[in-house]
Amino acid sequence: MATERNNDPANAAQKLLKELNIRSAPVPVEKIAKALEAQIRFSPLDDELSGMIYIKDGTAIIGVNSLHHSNRQRFTIAHEIAHLRLHSDLISQEVHVDKKFSVLFRDATSSIGTEKIEVEANKFAAELLIPQALLEKELEGKTFDIDDDSLLEKLAKKFQVSRQMLDHRIRNMIRQQ
Repeated sequence: MATERNNDPANAAQKLLKELNIRSAPVPVEKIAKALEAQIRFSPLDDELSGMIYIKDGTAIIGVNSLHHSNRQRFTIAHEIAHLRLHSDLISQEVHVDKKFSVLFRDATSSIGTEKIEVEANKFAAELLIPQALLEKELEGKTFDIDDDSLLEKLAKKFQVSRQMLDHRIRNMIRQQ
């Protein structure tokens, strides 16, 4: 499992999509995890905890909060896949209840995106779930108004992400132009 630490997170996500020949939405994050030989386990967790990743007996385990909306779960899986691809050297061998060892959790801190590895994981997850090339193709030839709820709702359903995430993704793409 190679760590791609020096790559831009968006480029690393694009590379993974290309490796797995994924060219349409919605991106099958559970299949991607399986292709990376990671197991996904859904369990009810505290509301502020979206997920976690750790390595046990050589296998990556992605824990996902089963109480969260399916769009949120997809983002959590994508975020944990990012840690697997970008930060595998930081994932501990076991999860301990006392959290004594370094375990990468998807929680309020990672949502805010203030830690470098969380910013990277969020950027990777955004590109994985809403690849820029696919989004540009969807928007091509359309008059786009960021306040047009009908188009945003349609696209959010197609990519199986929240409208808020799609809105954020489009705004970030506009800023980068």
